[in-house]
Amino acid sequence: MKKILTSVKAPLPIGPYSVAVKYSNLIFTSCQIPIDRNGNIPEGSISEQTTLVIENLKSILEENGSSLDNVLKTTVFLKDINDFAEMNKVYGEYFMESAPARTTIELSNLPKNAKVGIELIAY
Repeated sequence: MKKILTSVKAPLPIGPYSVAVKYSNLIFTSCQIPIDRNGNIPEGSISEQTTLVIENLKSILEENGSSLDNVLKTTVFLKDINDFAEMNKVYGEYFMESAPARTTIELSNLPKNAKVGIELIAY
C-alpha cells in the first residue's frame, strides 16, 4: 500500500507532489532543493546548500522511521558540475560508512535557482 509521507522539519512541497512516498519497506523522496521552512533558499555556497538539502532529507527519513544509514540510492543534481568536489566533501560527511549508490547529473537549471538538489531511496 502506498503512503504519502511528510515532515515537520523539512519544507512543504512547492508544487503538486509529495515530499516522500512509502511503498512496502521503501521510502522514495522527491528531489529536495535547499529550501528552509520559510520557503527561502539561502544565498550560500554549494557546501551550505548541500548541508541544508541533506539535513532536510535526514528529517524526512527520521520522522518516518528510517535514517541516512538506510539510504540505498541517491541522485544528485548540480547546477554546475564544477561544484562537484565541494558538494562531494559535504555529502561524504553524511555518508561516510555506508555510502549508497549515487548518480550525479548537471542540470542547466533547478527550481528557485538552487545550486543542488538530491533525491533518494531508503528502506
